[in-house]
Amino acid sequence: MKEFVPVNQNVLLDISEEKGEKKTASGIIIPDSAVIKQNIAKVVAIAKIDNAEVQSGDTVLYKEFSGSEIKFEEKKYLLIQYDDILAKIVETEEI
Repeated sequence: MKEFVPVNQNVLLDISEEKGEKKTASGIIIPDSAVIKQNIAKVVAIAKIDNAEVQSGDTVLYKEFSGSEIKFEEKKYLLIQYDDILAKIVETEEI
């Protein structure tokens, strides 16, 4: 079994896309070329960073055009610098 272990202040994000057609509420099929990709992904692994604000399993927003895309075992990943993470997305309860 192989796994990625980021080093040098890097973070590995899962950017695998969901398969299947995307449709509007009225049933219009949206081609992949028209879908706007969001810079939101799940953290798979993180290098050893003191006082890191994210950990494996967190969902984060990252800078556009950052990192290197990697395909490994039929999944797509993005390896980015820790500084390219803009925010952590957390679930909260409504008041």
